[in-house]
Amino acid sequence: MELEVRVWDIRVGRNEATLNEEDARHLGIHPRERVTLFAGRKRQVAIVNTTKSVVEKGIVALPRDVADECGLKDGDVVSLKPAEKPRSVEFIRKKMEKQALNEGEYEAIVRDVLAGNLSEIEITAFVSALYINDMTMEETGYLTKAIAENGERLKLEGKPVFDKHSLGGVPGNKITLLIVPIVAAAGLTIPKTSSRAITSASGTADTMEVLAPVTFNAQEIEGIVDKTGGIICWGGGVNLAPADDIFIRVEHPLAIDPHNLAICSVMAKKYAVGADYVVIDLPLGPETKVRTMEEAKKYARDFIALGEKLGIKVECAVTYGDKPIGRAIGPALEAREALQALEGTAPSSLTEKSCEIAGIILEAGGVARKGEGKGRAYDILQSGEALDKMREIIKAQGGDPSVTSEKIVVGPHRATITSPGSGYAVGMSNKDLVTIARAAGAPRDKGAGILLTLSMGKKVKKGDPVFEIYAESEYKLEQAVKLANQLQPIELEGMLLERIPEYRVVE
Repeated sequence: MELEVRVWDIRVGRNEATLNEEDARHLGIHPRERVTLFAGRKRQVAIVNTTKSVVEKGIVALPRDVADECGLKDGDVVSLKPAEKPRSVEFIRKKMEKQALNEGEYEAIVRDVLAGNLSEIEITAFVSALYINDMTMEETGYLTKAIAENGERLKLEGKPVFDKHSLGGVPGNKITLLIVPIVAAAGLTIPKTSSRAITSASGTADTMEVLAPVTFNAQEIEGIVDKTGGIICWGGGVNLAPADDIFIRVEHPLAIDPHNLAICSVMAKKYAVGADYVVIDLPLGPETKVRTMEEAKKYARDFIALGEKLGIKVECAVTYGDKPIGRAIGPALEAREALQALEGTAPSSLTEKSCEIAGIILEAGGVARKGEGKGRAYDILQSGEALDKMREIIKAQGGDPSVTSEKIVVGPHRATITSPGSGYAVGMSNKDLVTIARAAGAPRDKGAGILLTLSMGKKVKKGDPVFEIYAESEYKLEQAVKLANQLQPIELEGMLLERIPEYRVVE
């Protein structure tokens, strides 16, 4: 069947075509089935949507990205034929039936995901099957390699490559902005590709973007790393492990995170950057991904086992995740605090954790003796070498190397949240703090966020300040303040926790 092309000025990120119901019936296909579009020598498989009236008979409507891929414009004519289901649909069903898949089957699924041959429903079925049935470590290795090898890979020849990753769940986690310059200043190579925020108040890439551009292609990353020894860039700006981004997009609305797929997601990107050694930060806390030490040990065992299959040495560090790292939450506030740490004035929790993780890498890289890595990291930080290296990296990434913490612009609208009562600060809800920071505009508004003014264990009186909210608009500030007063993220207790038993002698 020949149909005229109508291009819709939208980009959906997947291969779709919309037909009038009568044309679809004439072709003998149903909604969410597939057609092959023939445009000259090009052919493209697309998932079909149907409509009674939005698209008239004789027309095939294509999203802008599909039309551009096929070199089509309004008024062009294409031929359509029904297309067979890809074999990977059988493999997905096989996994749904609790069977193990082999290397070729995982490879086929990943290739079809990237080619747009699978519908979002089929990809969701695959991710759900992994969530319910999980994978063996052998399968995890197959899927990790398939994800990494069907994308770009960095080529940093002639040197061992070091990397780090945090499993997340702790707000204010800007330690990468200290670790990378410390490690690079010690002469090691650390190409850090980072994510943007999905549910947090700031991803590492969002924070670094306050200081310098973070979007680069593979060649540009290689050039910056060869020049400086390090980079802090957005992983989504380069085609590293692109299938992983599609799986994450499906996981997010379902609020699921299959254990082995999460490990696979991390290690595929490390494999793609050519890492020889990776340290994995496992924050442990009631609101992180890792709630118990038993869970932490399982993550560690699985990361290490997968690393062995990929030829990557993996070391895991279980860290304290009960409260934010440092005091700042939000892109500009976190960038300012990271620079303060490099300049020598920042909360001890930030420098402590950064030097702990950096020290592990320095020991693995042979530039510090066992047990002396943390001290060596502190020396690099306190001497100003890390600050100099960070300025070098900022310059190489196209930022202003003369930037200081005082030059960072934060939201002009500010409100102070005070304690509703008296007592000792015994807890903070990381989740609630992030919710408030996002209500203030973070991470989209770089200057929005929270600055904590209260330390854990500190005695406070009613009316004492506990944190400040920053926003780029008065409306968002008002919304964040209202939310802060509702959520009350700081937990207060008196010195007396409980009476055992509780007697009443006189009634």
